[in-house]
Amino acid sequence: MLMNSTSVGKDTCQEKGHHLQRELNFSSTFSLAFAFISPIVALYSIFGIGILTVGPAFWWGLVVAMAGQLLVALVFAMLVSRFPYEGSIYQWSKYLLGSRFGWFAGWTYICTLPITIATVALGGAGFVAQLLGIDATDKMISVPIALFLIAFATWGNTQGRKIFSTIVWLCIGAEVIGSVGIGVLLLVEFKVNTLSILMPDAQVFAWPEPGISGFFSSKVALAIAYCGWAFVGFESAGAVAEEVKDPERAVPKAMLFCLLSVGAVVAFSAFSLILALPTLEFPAGSDPVTVTLITHLGQIAYKGMLVLFIIGFLACMLGIQASVSRVIWAFARDRTIPCSDFLRQLSGDDKLPTRAFLLTGGLSALLFMLSFTNIYPLLLAFSIAGFYLAFAFPLVGACVSVLKGDWREGPFSLGILSIPTIFAATGWTLFEAVNISWPRYPELSWYENWAVPIMIVFLALAGWVIYSKWASPSYMHSTLSAAVADNE
Repeated sequence: MLMNSTSVGKDTCQEKGHHLQRELNFSSTFSLAFAFISPIVALYSIFGIGILTVGPAFWWGLVVAMAGQLLVALVFAMLVSRFPYEGSIYQWSKYLLGSRFGWFAGWTYICTLPITIATVALGGAGFVAQLLGIDATDKMISVPIALFLIAFATWGNTQGRKIFSTIVWLCIGAEVIGSVGIGVLLLVEFKVNTLSILMPDAQVFAWPEPGISGFFSSKVALAIAYCGWAFVGFESAGAVAEEVKDPERAVPKAMLFCLLSVGAVVAFSAFSLILALPTLEFPAGSDPVTVTLITHLGQIAYKGMLVLFIIGFLACMLGIQASVSRVIWAFARDRTIPCSDFLRQLSGDDKLPTRAFLLTGGLSALLFMLSFTNIYPLLLAFSIAGFYLAFAFPLVGACVSVLKGDWREGPFSLGILSIPTIFAATGWTLFEAVNISWPRYPELSWYENWAVPIMIVFLALAGWVIYSKWASPSYMHSTLSAAVADNE
C-alpha cells in the first residue's frame, strides 16, 4: 500500500462556503467507525442464528466475509483519499459516474441505515428486557424499549461531540471486556469442545437441488450471507471526511484499521464461544449466547454482561446515526431532497446536522409501526442487502472508470494491485448482495421470501419520484467528473 503525495489539497468545507468544523483526527474517526461496526453488535446479532441454522462451522463464514470486505475497504480507502467529501458512498459515486448515479447510491444508503438502526434497536431491546427480567420475545415489550433506545441515541447525537465521544469510548471499553475479555475467559477456563467442532460436515456443503439455486440454498451460502452483517460500517469513517484533519490520509487508515481490528475481535470471540458451547442441541426459542454464558458464568455475571451488550448496541446506533446524517446533509447541501434548506442547517457550537439526526431517528421509529410480527429477520435481511447494494455503486463506478481509462490513483494507493482489487471487490459485493437476497425459505409466505427484492423495487421507484421532483435542475444537469474533483 502506498500513500503518495497527490492530494485534493484544498479545504473544501471552507472554500465552498460551508461551515463544518474540521476537528476530527484519526483516533476520533476510527472510534466512529468502530462504534458503527461494533464487535458486540456484529457478533451477537448473528451468532445465535448462525449456530441454530448452520452449526459451529458458520465460523468460516466470518473468515470469508472478512476477506471479501477487506477488498471493499481497500477500494473505499482509495476512493476516500481521492474524494474526501462529506457523504462517503454518495460522493464517491457522484464523482465517478455522475450526479444521478451518485444520487441513487446515496438514496440506497439513506434507506438502508434507518432500517439498520431499527434492527440494532430491536436487538438491543432484547438485552434490556433480559436485564429487567421481562419477556424479551413479546413485541409489545421489545418494540417500546427499542423506541426508547432510538430516542436516547438521537438525543446523544444532538448533544455535541463530547457526549458522542464519551459514549463511543465507553463502547470500546465494553468491547474489550465483553468481547475480548470474555473470549479469553471462556477459552482458558470453560473450553468444552475440541477444534474438530469447527470442521464443516458434508451437510454444510450439500446442495438441496442442482444448479445455482441449489448453491444459494446451501448452508455454506447461508453462513456467508449471515456473516455479511458482521463487517459493515467501516465506510462511515468516510461519511465525516470534511470534518477530519488531513482526511486523504487519516480516513483511509481509520477505515482499514477499524475493519481489521473488529474482524480480529469478532473472529476470536466467536471462536471462543463455539469452543465453550455446552451443547449443540438448544431448546426452541433459546439463544445459544445466553445459554453458554449463563452455564459457565452464572446469572449474576450474565447480568453484568448484558449491561456491556446494551452499551455496545447504543454506541452502534449512535455511530449509524452519525453516518447517515452526514449523507442526508450532503444531499441537502446539493439541494436534491425535500426540505433541503431546512435539513442543511447546522446547529450548536459543534456545527452538527441536528435536523438530519432527528429525521433519521423519526424514520427508524416509524419502521416499528409497520408490523409486530417476524420483524427482526426481515429487517436484518434487508439491512444487510441494502449495505451491499449501496457498496456496489462506487465499486461499479470504479470498474467503469478503469475500463474507460479514467482511473487515477489518490494519496492512498495499492500500486499495481489497485485494478485487480477493484474488480475482485466488485465481484464479491455483487455476489453477496444476490446471496443475501436469495429467496431460500420455502416455509415463508411469498412476500416474506421475496422481501428484499420487493423492497428494492419499491425504494427504487420512490427514489425516482423524489429525484425527479426535488433534485435541483443545476444538480440534475451538472457535468461532474472525477478529474474536476481531483483538481479541486
